[in-house]
Amino acid sequence: MTADRIRIAVVDDHPLLKEGVAHVLSQQGDIEVVATGGTADEAVEIAQHKLPDIMLLDMNMPGGGLAALVRIADTCPAVRVIVLTVRDDPDSVGKALMHGARAYVLKGVDAAELLGIVRAVYEGGSFVSASLAAKLIDEIERGRSAGGGAKTPLTPREEEILRLIGKGLSNKEIGKALDLKEKTVKHYVTNVLQKLQVRNRVEAAMHARNRPGGG
Repeated sequence: MTADRIRIAVVDDHPLLKEGVAHVLSQQGDIEVVATGGTADEAVEIAQHKLPDIMLLDMNMPGGGLAALVRIADTCPAVRVIVLTVRDDPDSVGKALMHGARAYVLKGVDAAELLGIVRAVYEGGSFVSASLAAKLIDEIERGRSAGGGAKTPLTPREEEILRLIGKGLSNKEIGKALDLKEKTVKHYVTNVLQKLQVRNRVEAAMHARNRPGGG
């Protein structure tokens, strides 16, 4: 009866943390830990041979977590990567999101929150903690100001789409909420990303949370 479980791999070069996280995850009835590893090469090998639904990936490991993320995004795009790390600088967050991470989580997160993030990402959502989001938004805005770029205002419907992206809803869930076809939602999301001058829906979600009434 494992077909409906979320298949997860945990890759971290600290055995105690890796084993602890894997243990917490494996205690959940809807989660199956299919593999663990400790290096970038092992992360890529696990992604390619096990094809987990989700991989928890550290940034600081032999071979480099970012290098592993890039290779996984290129060869196994169906694997949703959640970065679990101590690195909280905007550059690391931005690079991870740009290269396909679905969530960026700091070590020290409690078990209940981590489980919630895992389940949300599995359903198509995304996550960046509020403190990291604020740092990255500030970095993005400073870069935009330096470049003199001006954003095109969002339409009321696009504002609505952005608000739901900010809540972590997938395109399918947004379609159900607004009675729109998933293909139409995808078109709106593309427009929103272009107008906000962001690289992915995770950054768009952070913008949504920092807008008036964004929650």
